Amino acid sequence: MKFGKKYTDVAKLVDKTTLYDPADALDLIVKTKTAKFDETVEVHVRLGVDSRHADQQVRGAVVLPNGTGRSVRVCVFAKGDEEKAAKEAGAEIVGAEELVTQIQGGFMDFDVCIAAPNMMGLVGRLGKVLGPRGLMPSPKAGTVTPDVGRAVAEAKAGKIEYRLDKTNIIHCPIGKASFGAEKLQENFSTLLEAIIKAKPAASKGQYVRSCVLACTMGPGVKVNTVRLTAAE
Repeated sequence: MKFGKKYTDVAKLVDKTTLYDPADALDLIVKTKTAKFDETVEVHVRLGVDSRHADQQVRGAVVLPNGTGRSVRVCVFAKGDEEKAAKEAGAEIVGAEELVTQIQGGFMDFDVCIAAPNMMGLVGRLGKVLGPRGLMPSPKAGTVTPDVGRAVAEAKAGKIEYRLDKTNIIHCPIGKASFGAEKLQENFSTLLEAIIKAKPAASKGQYVRSCVLACTMGPGVKVNTVRLTAAE
């Protein structure tokens, strides 16, 4: 694979054999951004679990203290008081039966989907549409809740969902490069703490196997997770 000159130049700043402390890693991430747009900073965490087993799934959601730096369009399935609360909290799309029909017809102009519990009979029809896109409301992610107003507010404030993929890795954004290293570290620490707390009882041995930080267009920086996981 060939890389551009800008990438090659900044990649020289990163020692591939070194495990950096989070603060140093994020300093490097900010320094190695090369794009003209505000790059997203991403975390990739490999866990010592087996996603093929139901008792070793790792999934949840957490509100990042400094948000994600991106605007989020929220879709809510609700009626009555819950519908009113969702709209007051800033949800762009709120509905019930007619919203199901819209989505079945191809409408997908939203980033987060939330549902009141009494709407899940309707939302269940959309499993094959929302599921593959990671948008299906879930109690574990806090997107099936009687308090839809609070869920909308949290989504707008920077709530992200973390979920193990088939290769036992969690991929999550923790903000924009323009946040600076300090705010990014606060977000990173909050996410890692949540992932560690979500450790399944069936997980044996080393839980956090590796962690890499990277900007959208930048080189990966390996993180030393020993201190982070000392309290496992």
